[in-house]
Amino acid sequence: MAMPTGIGVVDLMIGFPSANMKRYYEFMQSQFRDDESKTMNFPAEYMFKDVPKGIDEEIDPVEVTLSEMDRFGIDVGLVGLGGKSATRAIKEHPDRFRATLEVDPNEITKTVRQIREAYDEHGIVAVTSFPAGCTPQVPVSDRRYYPIYQVCIDLDIPIVLNAGVAGPRLPTACQDVIHFDQICYDFPELRVVMRHGAEPWEELAVKLMLKWPGLYYMTSAFAPRYYPEAIVHFANTRGADKIMYAGYYPMGLSLDRIFEELPDVPFRDHVWPKFLRENAIRVFKLDEKGQS
Repeated sequence: MAMPTGIGVVDLMIGFPSANMKRYYEFMQSQFRDDESKTMNFPAEYMFKDVPKGIDEEIDPVEVTLSEMDRFGIDVGLVGLGGKSATRAIKEHPDRFRATLEVDPNEITKTVRQIREAYDEHGIVAVTSFPAGCTPQVPVSDRRYYPIYQVCIDLDIPIVLNAGVAGPRLPTACQDVIHFDQICYDFPELRVVMRHGAEPWEELAVKLMLKWPGLYYMTSAFAPRYYPEAIVHFANTRGADKIMYAGYYPMGLSLDRIFEELPDVPFRDHVWPKFLRENAIRVFKLDEKGQS
């Protein structure tokens, strides 16, 4: 059960520190009703301790993240397009960073075009979306997402969707895990990855992953000591090929904390390589897009 070293970790959710981290969450401001959320630098910071701090403006955020990746044996990180740091990192370090695109499906045609353009220009390896953070919110099984799911099938890339209670103080029903049952039924060719925990429906998430071949789970936004018991048990039994590592640096967790706690997760020996690297390579087809 010992966590192996030298495996070349793939981190499915990493980013770049900034002097003004709050700007990344401005898109949610219009939805907040409580005063505290409007003042938070990170809208789910009430859930986290020791949230990584921003950096001085003169420091290179790409070099900071690369240094952290090297320190903890992270070979490749998936980063969201949209900022100067991500665009530069993907261009200058294509062996270390791979692009994803975050979308809001409310403008359906515009969003589909954005996905195709991002694939052609940046070689995105996934589309991601935060249903509770869309304006207005969009349930995971809503018709507005369906053209996006189809374009993901056409491009042979996964869709990554928040599952479970939203961290920010926003309504959660649109992320109820039961929605994923309908998606997988309607789009059997689609690879769907649940992110951000799926709580309190993690046992349902396991049942659905058993049921649907194309449904997966990544551990983003959870410190390893809080990985849901049902998810760890599933990885150790019938779900070794379904569970993938994702951090949350620099949004809510430091890599120091993640990699300090990871060795205490009771994964079986055969699970670790799959969890830290092999499943991500397969599901996101990184080997076909320049990463071996």
